Amino acid sequence: MRFSPTLLDEIRARLPVSQVVSRHVRLKRTGREYTGLSPFKQEKTPSFTVNDDKGFYHCFATGEHGDIFTFLIKVEGISFPESVEKLAAEAGVELPKDTPEMQQNADKRLRLREVTEASCRFFEQELKGLRGAGADEYLTKRGLDDRARARFRIGYAPNGRDLLKNHLTNLGFTLEEIVTSGMCIGGRDIAVPYDRFRDRLMFPIEDLKGKVIAFGGRALSSQQKAKYLNSPETPLFHKGRLLYNIAKARQSAYDEQSVIAVEGYMDTIACAKAGFENVVAPLGTALTPEQLQLMWRLAKEPVLCFDGDEAGKKAAWRAIDTVLPELHPGFSLRFAFLPDGQDPDDLIKSEGKRAFGEVIKAASPLVDVLWQRELKLAPTDTPERRAAFEARLQEQVDRINNPAVKTHYDKELRQRLWELWRERGTSKSASGSAQRSTPNGSYKAWRKDRTRPSELVERFAHQMASSMETWRKGAMAAGAKEQFLPREALVLEALINHPWLLEDYSEEISELTFVHAELSGLRDAILQVQIALSGQNGLDRETFRVHLKEIGFGDALERVGAAHIGIDRWVRALDQSRTVIEESWHQMLELYRRQMALSMRLDGAKQAFDEDGSEENLGKVRDLNARYLDNENMFARSGEVSGAENFDAFLAAQLEARGLK
Repeated sequence: MRFSPTLLDEIRARLPVSQVVSRHVRLKRTGREYTGLSPFKQEKTPSFTVNDDKGFYHCFATGEHGDIFTFLIKVEGISFPESVEKLAAEAGVELPKDTPEMQQNADKRLRLREVTEASCRFFEQELKGLRGAGADEYLTKRGLDDRARARFRIGYAPNGRDLLKNHLTNLGFTLEEIVTSGMCIGGRDIAVPYDRFRDRLMFPIEDLKGKVIAFGGRALSSQQKAKYLNSPETPLFHKGRLLYNIAKARQSAYDEQSVIAVEGYMDTIACAKAGFENVVAPLGTALTPEQLQLMWRLAKEPVLCFDGDEAGKKAAWRAIDTVLPELHPGFSLRFAFLPDGQDPDDLIKSEGKRAFGEVIKAASPLVDVLWQRELKLAPTDTPERRAAFEARLQEQVDRINNPAVKTHYDKELRQRLWELWRERGTSKSASGSAQRSTPNGSYKAWRKDRTRPSELVERFAHQMASSMETWRKGAMAAGAKEQFLPREALVLEALINHPWLLEDYSEEISELTFVHAELSGLRDAILQVQIALSGQNGLDRETFRVHLKEIGFGDALERVGAAHIGIDRWVRALDQSRTVIEESWHQMLELYRRQMALSMRLDGAKQAFDEDGSEENLGKVRDLNARYLDNENMFARSGEVSGAENFDAFLAAQLEARGLK
């Protein structure tokens, strides 16, 4: 249903923000505003404010901002229509009535809910009767007492073709309604519909409001083909858009700012029985984007808990493929793997709830699991295999749609690659000393063969070319011919002209972020050249440039030099003392870091202004942009004209969209 702006404004006018917020946050009046502890983050000093006059809340700790509808969506995990319905009822505002067609569809859905609810009661009753003795015995062995059975409304579908069908028709439901609800199988080729679930333990599946809309059935006989059978897709139920136990887990997940996803019905119930109320499970399918979004409504970093077997690992690998395109700032996944051969129920029974809690606490970030997955796919013992490994990583990074997250994954994986190759490039000799590994053995052995420097370059080029090809192709595709920013070019020119800086600052250099992908590739090549040739005494500027040109970075070197002609002459001053060079380098690096931080803050301010259009956020954008451009002018006397134009275009577009231009 669509709600008119007039309707929403009327609800806002009748309900002060403080009235809605105070049910979740203890507020204290301070002048014309209210303050309190943030509901989005644990804190000791209040950073959360509410302004009834302006009709919004703002959390300075997390940046969360919105009105009464946004607050309920964030804090209670409900949808926008649900928040409107709830607040309209509280405000005494009557919602518009649906059209006749919409009302008819709503009536049909209501009848289907009545069918599934009646079926649930039937299954519950059967579990307590004679026909449910086997199911009762199974549940007893699994440790599910009457309280757990009642809480999750577990039942039993008796072994008959029409027992449920007859029960439902006696209650006044039509065969069409029973078949449409998924409780019976019917169709053009089936003359007489029959019960879908037979001789199965039944787990009701509830929607977000806690209404039964479908079922999962576990076979109790080994003769049945499918161990688990779910309801089919119906007007009420779409298994890829829902999670088992979502209604019961929602409040606990919000309270704890955490949600755990396990693999099955019994695992969910065992966890909840042990005190982990914030547990959900996919419905017999691999994790879907819709289920991921649903979990993100509950917590920013859900934990996916997998059994400690090969099937569990494969499920985790599939989840990675699902989540990468959906990632956005602050929202990700963590992965918890149980001991080999155990599921949550096994672990809790054998070692207690604390052991399961420790597994969840030790969950690995998505980037770690992605790295391990790609590393285990194939060996990396040759240049070609290492290049293939880097290509696989780049393919995964390219699947990330959000630019900010993509940039940070790119940076993180480059750093890991650099560290991995550095680690793999050392081996212990018989005497115990570490030596560099090269295409022909130890670095010392390679150094002896210096009578043919062209062959030395050729060998290194062969080793480097394949590993750098992926990054260079990506850079060219991203527009490598664009003009480099002076500050980025300046850093790399300094390293090329003074390679000795790499000896002490390689780690800091590897952490720098570049706007242009081609410069990131050049930075990585510089670091790898330094690693491979670190044993050569007096590696000078020209030698360094020769190696970089040999592996395909000649064009980039020329454009780097042209990007800052006449600026910071110390970069090219080969006769300056190391002390002077190092002091200048420190100043430039600090300025660069400051600019990176300003860029991130400016992006955040732009996003905040784009969302609410407030004067406060507009002022932040203006201030940060001015500081950003001033900082750029320290690198280039004329400043970044393109940066100013981009800001003006951004500001003009925002003002025009709000009718303020």
